Amino acid sequence: MDLFGHSANSAGQRHRLDDHLRGTERRARRYGSRFAAAEVAGYLGRVHDVGKGTCAWQDGLLRAEATGSRVGIPHKHAGTLLAHRAGLGRLAGVVFGHHGGLVSRACLREELRAAQSEHAASVQEAIDRVAAVVPEILDGPGLPGWVHDAYAQDDLVLDVLVRMVFSAVVDADRLDTAEHLDGLPRPDHPVAASDLAERFEAARQELLAARPPSPVDADRDYVYDQALAAAQGPQGFYRLPAPTGSGKTIAAGAFGLHHARRHGLARVIVAVPFMTVTEQNAGVYRGLLETGGGAPVVLEHHSGVDFDAPGAPGGRWARLAAENWDAPFVVTTTVRLFEALFDRRPEAMRRLHRLAGSVIVLDEVQSLPDAMLVPILSMLRTLTEFFGVTVLLSSATQPAFFDLAPLKEVAARDVIAEPKPLYERLARVSYTWWSDPAPTVEELARTVAQRPSVLTVCNTTAQAQRIHELVAAHRPQERGPVLHLSTRMVARHRKDTIEEVIELNRTQSQVAVISTQLVEAGVDLDFPEVYRAYATAEAMQQAAGRCNRSGRLERGRVVIFHLAAPDGTGASGGGEFVYGAALGATRLFFGPGKARPDDPEVLHAYYTERFKQTNVEGRDTAALIQQARREGDFPRVAELFEMIPETTVPVVCVPKRYAHDRERIAGILHRLRNGAASAHLLRDLRPYMATLPRGYATGKAAGLMVPVVGDLYEWIGDYDEHRGIEIADTKEYVF
Repeated sequence: MDLFGHSANSAGQRHRLDDHLRGTERRARRYGSRFAAAEVAGYLGRVHDVGKGTCAWQDGLLRAEATGSRVGIPHKHAGTLLAHRAGLGRLAGVVFGHHGGLVSRACLREELRAAQSEHAASVQEAIDRVAAVVPEILDGPGLPGWVHDAYAQDDLVLDVLVRMVFSAVVDADRLDTAEHLDGLPRPDHPVAASDLAERFEAARQELLAARPPSPVDADRDYVYDQALAAAQGPQGFYRLPAPTGSGKTIAAGAFGLHHARRHGLARVIVAVPFMTVTEQNAGVYRGLLETGGGAPVVLEHHSGVDFDAPGAPGGRWARLAAENWDAPFVVTTTVRLFEALFDRRPEAMRRLHRLAGSVIVLDEVQSLPDAMLVPILSMLRTLTEFFGVTVLLSSATQPAFFDLAPLKEVAARDVIAEPKPLYERLARVSYTWWSDPAPTVEELARTVAQRPSVLTVCNTTAQAQRIHELVAAHRPQERGPVLHLSTRMVARHRKDTIEEVIELNRTQSQVAVISTQLVEAGVDLDFPEVYRAYATAEAMQQAAGRCNRSGRLERGRVVIFHLAAPDGTGASGGGEFVYGAALGATRLFFGPGKARPDDPEVLHAYYTERFKQTNVEGRDTAALIQQARREGDFPRVAELFEMIPETTVPVVCVPKRYAHDRERIAGILHRLRNGAASAHLLRDLRPYMATLPRGYATGKAAGLMVPVVGDLYEWIGDYDEHRGIEIADTKEYVF
């Protein structure tokens, strides 16, 4: 009797099980070779579906084919037992989890017991029947030789190896299955990152030739040249400390591509903290790498991308590449990156093996959450030491990561050996502290309203909404528009507003913008004056990066303000409720009579103190994650690891300016409420999502947030054409 792995495709052909096992093995072996685990990855690919060899499963496949249902018969135990007998230990969980996700060691032990007791007859039947056509399933390779020595150096290396091999097998399985079902080949991308350096160089020269000169061009060239020189160094950790506006985006891309060429690496992965920056950076890299036609090479992957939208970059290729990051240059978010590294689900982890033999650029690295720094830095260290990864930490405000335990013994290589002179040359702003006496919110608004072109960055949405309201009331019409940016606006409204501001900046038109912190990390705005509510040092410097960005003024002006409480009891920037203990560390070093927020030496001292005050190395959650990783408890790690605390929920709203889309969005919401599959529908909704605090649904916005599915709500209240969703914020602090 022939054994089959999948039902008939559109051509009427069933997928032979021996073909599927060997096809998965070939791919998994190739992927595993990137981290010296080709034999073990190939073997696990070879045995992953052995359980399908039973008569019961084969009969179930025929029934499912006839009825359109699922087979519904478990098939994981046979391959799991074979991997266990081969001495692969925790790696046997790769087979058991290839559909449902990695399980804990305790769960794996229980399932191995079951494979040799209640499931013993069917397990042995499957092994015997499959061995008759694929005899090599009985020959396991054992652990890679390097693992034992590596484990002595780093007891977390086994955690990362299991994750990498799991990813390789899952991706190989999915691709081999897709080839059968689609009837189309799914070859790996023909271009590697190491092939792109010359293309990048040529496009950059064309860009520079077409762009008007800027006073900061010489310093940008210096940063770029230093990046090229550093790229010739060995693999490991690198830091790129450079002021905002010094060309870090292009320099980091050049470092990645030239380093890939130097070491024969397959891809560059750029991860940034915010979606708006991801979109912006992806556009820059696409312009430098995809100008000459040919196969797309830049993949932009984050939750806001609609790969099926008309004109979406890359089209079908991008949609398929997003499944597994099969692209030589990937631009994504830090959430998406570290989700792949700490998750347990196959679809989230499928792309993980693509990190091996790559350059990872962490842009705006100061935005990594303090609470997760220990597991994040530990993971990055293991990747650099045993999986062929180079990590570039890029930021104007380099945190003191190498003072923390995971990196304390690691030698970081600085792209710019002495950054302080560069910071002094590119000090394009003067800081003014407006705190003694602190202005009232009315005084601040009246002052901002009279400035020709000005950006005001606030600490809370309530603060931004109130100041926008007051500035709009006081600003003379001839001074130009008053615009607002915050997450209370739906994503499309925010995107359109940012594009409007960029165009007004380009034409040097007058405009007043009142925003929350969402404009700070990398958004390419350029104002002669910036007002910033007192915040952490890196937040103040990031805001200053939107001031005199092009260097066309001798000095821009950054005003750091507190606000006087209405009852005269004190003054605050509102940052206490956003930044917590990190704000206390800031006060020790930065303020009137103290250092500027862009002094790199003082910033190092600040971060050292901040990490003490926020107890980075003593946090219970981080310690529990590390312990769970050592114990092989993958579900526990995934449960505990959280890049962004879930304090908000998404709400869907279609503003009047987009009324033409209301009927379509209403239809999507109706389908979701009636149980329709949600993944692609949620993607369609993202342009019309804003966020609100989780507790609002049962508190101050009760009745205005109508449940849709899961944590998603529909907003049926008012939506201000400028400020988005507005609620009487009694618990958010304006002052």
